[in-house]
Amino acid sequence: MPKKAPPKKAIKPARAVERAEWSIADAKARLSELVEKTSDGAQTITRNGKPVAVVVALEEWRRKTGRKGTLMEFFQTAPAGAAELDLERWAEEPRDLKL
Repeated sequence: MPKKAPPKKAIKPARAVERAEWSIADAKARLSELVEKTSDGAQTITRNGKPVAVVVALEEWRRKTGRKGTLMEFFQTAPAGAAELDLERWAEEPRDLKL
């Protein structure tokens, strides 16, 4: 009797990101509401109808700007194509520059 394959895990759909635009005057007058809406997605602040700033939730900011490892770890996990790089120093003397 053939073995049954384990049940597949359901893939969660990505959370719908609601982008809202706020004029500077609205953002100033309703700052608490704007900050609360960041849980739904990035909030854009406009001046004269043109985007000038974006407000995001702190969790999202930390996730996007946080360090994900050291430079050494990055190179250790790099694709095989990176192994073909020639990283040797030049034996020639640098050119003279008059400053």
